[in-house]
Formats: sequence, structure tokens, C-alpha cells
Amino acid sequence: MSGPRLRRRRAPRDAEATMSLVAHLTELRNRIAKALLALLVATAVSFWWYEHGLGDFIRAPYCGLDAELRFGDDADGCGLLITDVFGGVFIRLKVAFLAGAVLSAPFWLYQIWAFITPGLKRNEKRYGVGFVAVSSLLFALGAFLAYVSLSAGLELLLGLAGSDVIIALTAQDYIGFVLSLLVAFGVSFEVPLFAIALNLVGVLSHEVLAKSRRWIFFLTIVFAAFVTPTQDPFTMLLMAGPMIVLFELAIQVARVVDKRRARRAALEHFHDLGDDDASPLDARPSSLDDAPSPTAR
Repeated sequence: MSGPRLRRRRAPRDAEATMSLVAHLTELRNRIAKALLALLVATAVSFWWYEHGLGDFIRAPYCGLDAELRFGDDADGCGLLITDVFGGVFIRLKVAFLAGAVLSAPFWLYQIWAFITPGLKRNEKRYGVGFVAVSSLLFALGAFLAYVSLSAGLELLLGLAGSDVIIALTAQDYIGFVLSLLVAFGVSFEVPLFAIALNLVGVLSHEVLAKSRRWIFFLTIVFAAFVTPTQDPFTMLLMAGPMIVLFELAIQVARVVDKRRARRAALEHFHDLGDDDASPLDARPSSLDDAPSPTAR
């Protein structure tokens, strides 16, 4: 007489995964409200910060150029022109909003992840904290590289105007250029992370990524050529090079994840079988079993 059948205990059902449409919409409203509140507070802090170091930080690459490439009365001059009454207000608001979005990024990224997590499996929910931390780090890394390359890009572009030209940049154009460059670098460094996220949820496999490696690298270079506002080879390569390295890292991470997923699937293949169920293993003797033993006489 066979003993009691052993079965795995089912994981408790997540109540959030069975919410109604109204409950989902209510949760979405609450998540958006929290994210907007964090963005508003961070923007207000950045608005105050503009006159206490943030503005000087943004103007530093321009002020570090040679005197003939800057507008000013002497060698230490560093002037940006404002051509309308509300120009200064809009510039400060634009800088404060972008800085606030960056400062509050860990919070609103977590809100996005927390909203989509009920639809994911339990093991997939554990990636939330890592996703928020890595995405914030990659954006900061991209923005840092953009800031480092800013002086070289400005010197190259402004130097092409010639020696007989008086260069006087407007504050709107310069700060808009700086912000677009920082955002372009920061967002571009997030793209390989989304490839890893798609692999973790089973949408994109390592095989597909590996077969598309050459196209991914080629399209990365094309993407960098179109996205970089400076359009110079130095800035383009500074963006494309780290992106290619990050994509290769994403491919290797996908390879490890797929191998672990395959091993896990092989181990769990027999867990749902009962004690009286037949095993799917092929128990028929192989041709080696019929071969004579070398010790037989």
C-alpha cells in the first residue's frame, strides 16, 4: 500500500494580482500622485539650488573655454545673453524641473515598478530594487560622461566659426543644448538595461540577442550619431562606446539567466508527478546494454 502522496504546497495567491479594473485604476492614480508629489518637491529644491551652485555647475563647461570663445569684457568674462523678459524664469524652471526629475528618479521609478509588479511572478518581483538602483546609476553615468565631453564638444563646434566672429551664446540656447545632451546620454545608457529586463521576464532570449549582436552594435552607432546634439565624432564615440560595452554585458547576463532558467525547468519537470504516475524518462535499454562485455570469455 503506497504511502500518502506528497505534493508541493501552492504558493499563496497574491491579492494584488486579482484586483478589479477599478482597483487597478485607483492604484495607478495613487502611484501617479505620489510620483508627481516627489517630483514637485525635488523641483522646488532644485529651483532654490540653482542660485546656490547648480547654475554655476551648468555654466562651468562654457566658462572654461578660451576667452575668444566666450562673451565677456575681459579674460574672465563668461556671459550668456537673455533676449526676452521671461527668459530667465523659463531657464531656471527648465533646469529645476530636469534636476528635480533626476533627484526624484529612484522614487518615481519605484512607483512604476510597484504598479506592474502584481502582474509578475514572485521571483520577478525581487528585481524591483535592483532595477531602480541600476537604472538610476546608469542615467547618472551617462549624464556624467556627457558633462565631461561638453567642453571638448563646445570648443570644437565654436572653434569652427573662425577667428573673425564674435561668439555670444544666449542662455536659452546654451542651457537647452546642455540639458538635451545630458538627457540624451542618460536615457541612452538605460537601453541595455531594458534588454536585460525583457530577458528576465522571458520576452527576449539570449539566443536572439546573440544572433543580433552585429546589428545591435551597428544600430547603436547610428543611434549615437543621430541623438548627440553636438554631431561631432568625439561625442558620438563617447556615447556609442560605453553603450556597446553595456549591450555586450546585457547579452552575457541574458546568457547566464537563460542557463539558470533551463536548469530550473529541468529540475522542476518532475515535481508535479504523482507517486503512481509513470516517469517520462525512456527506460528502454540502449544499444550499449546489448554489447558483449570485454571481460566475457
